Amino acid sequence: MSGAVLVGLLLVVFMAVHIVHFRFFPVRVVAYAALLDVGIALVLSAAAWLLWLRRRLRTDGLESALFLAIATLVATLYAIMVPTVIDRSLSIYILEKLLQRGGAIREGAFEELLVREFFPEHQLVAVRLTEQLNSGTITISDGCVRLTRRGETTATWTRRYRTTLLPRHREIMGRFSDDLTDPFRHSTPQVDHRCQ
Repeated sequence: MSGAVLVGLLLVVFMAVHIVHFRFFPVRVVAYAALLDVGIALVLSAAAWLLWLRRRLRTDGLESALFLAIATLVATLYAIMVPTVIDRSLSIYILEKLLQRGGAIREGAFEELLVREFFPEHQLVAVRLTEQLNSGTITISDGCVRLTRRGETTATWTRRYRTTLLPRHREIMGRFSDDLTDPFRHSTPQVDHRCQ
């Protein structure tokens, strides 16, 4: 019973902190902000256990720490899987766009719809560049976006992961392919990208 109280406490504190933070305070990167909320909830819950609940719940330190760790993992899973996925997911956007358009859109219209509506509606370029700036993976100066050392390390790691661990037989519109393990394989530049 005492374990359930600690888990419940941290999760309630997390949701309260998270809602207040996202509704009333600036957020630079959704994932980092949600994870910060988990940390704040952990500190507040641990303080509540130390100051008030320790004697009432009659749990020892190790047992309480384990229950707080379980609750922290649950809150972290939420932070990564809910606000971050909803904020970033093209799949969620497609479902919401279908709902907005009465439940049906012609399949051939999706490519143009994404370029003409998704990018502007979600301010995709500005938001993603802002996130990368705040993450320290890029710099922008004189109209040129450049990788930082952190950005290069991140891109190198994700590229290796993509080419070695993403599915090699992934279904894409009825056919199985490894196209997404190397999306640049057949890519030809369509835009003049050089910095002046």
